[in-house]
Amino acid sequence: MKIQEADAKLLLRAQGLPVPPWTVARSASEARTAAATYLAHGASAVVVKAQVLVGGRGKAGGVKLARTADDAESVASAILGMSIKGITVRKVLVGPAAEIVQEFYLGAILDRASRRIVVMASAEGGVEIEEVAKRDPGAIHRETAHPFLGLADWQARRLAFAVGLGGVHLRTFVAIAKGLVTTMTTYDADLVEINPLAIVRETDADGNSLVKLLALDAKITLDDSALPRHPDLEALRDLGEEDPADVEARTHDLSFIRLDGTIGCMVNGAGLAMTTMDLVKRAGGEPANFLDIGGGARADKVAAAMRLILEDRKVQAILVNIFGGITRGDEVAKGLIEARSQQHREVPMVVRIVGTNADEAQRLLREARFETAATLDEAAEKAVAAARAVGGAA
Repeated sequence: MKIQEADAKLLLRAQGLPVPPWTVARSASEARTAAATYLAHGASAVVVKAQVLVGGRGKAGGVKLARTADDAESVASAILGMSIKGITVRKVLVGPAAEIVQEFYLGAILDRASRRIVVMASAEGGVEIEEVAKRDPGAIHRETAHPFLGLADWQARRLAFAVGLGGVHLRTFVAIAKGLVTTMTTYDADLVEINPLAIVRETDADGNSLVKLLALDAKITLDDSALPRHPDLEALRDLGEEDPADVEARTHDLSFIRLDGTIGCMVNGAGLAMTTMDLVKRAGGEPANFLDIGGGARADKVAAAMRLILEDRKVQAILVNIFGGITRGDEVAKGLIEARSQQHREVPMVVRIVGTNADEAQRLLREARFETAATLDEAAEKAVAAARAVGGAA
């Protein structure tokens, strides 16, 4: 689950990391009010940033500076409603602009190969780290955290020295690097990223100039599977930026991933779903999705799964493959019959059901005139042939 920058900064601040103040505005007038407050408290300018769950906001014109409250209102008005990579901006972050001296990248990610948290740092901050990795892999320095002890001080110091940080900033960098690992473990995150982590120049109340390390941007991805342990974090989910199909799948407890093919697949069990997709490819087709309805699925869940498949206009045929154990074949058949009665377009469907109550399922499907198959190979071949017929007719 991706969360917005403002929410990510909130989690970082909760772990004691240095984050500049911010305000989330959903209208130009709210942005003006926020800007006026920061300017009145000494800020020379404010930054207005689009809050969308994609990168490249700056290049798209979604990050602007404003030196007056009127300018902030004008800038926010231009950003709100704009589309960035297909996502409409519905809110902006307003905060005091920073005088940046130097930018760095610092991130922690779950490395599944080593089953450890890896902390990465680079002296090339403020740009997409993926581009840095392609252009100069050696510019990214890594340290692997201990699974129980986290990131050691000496590891954090080694990262700091590798990116050219030391002196007065060393202790702060060490605390931030260790704080990223703590943030990951505290909230069960897959990714915690600060880009840029910046040395900024500020003026204190006495007019003295000072420099400090601040997390100017933040990105956090949470593990959906761990959300039951953090019910308060569910409120950070931005449904407005999620694919409606993903929202519906989660509502009905379905494992669903959209793919690029034309054969819609409905299967119970992740392993069987992968096998089904492999056999579709072997038969010459391409799966349009991964969809696992899980064990014990009843008719309403099957109908919901069918709606998800049919919402993809690329789907030209549907393959249903059910092995009845906990899942009853007759319940699946009833769900398919209900779904077909409600579907808004005709798509050929091939059904293979074996196991618990398979005979009753076959009777129901025959009466409803469904195309059935005795084996998975046969089902895959029929589904691919049906999709080709539809594609040829189109």
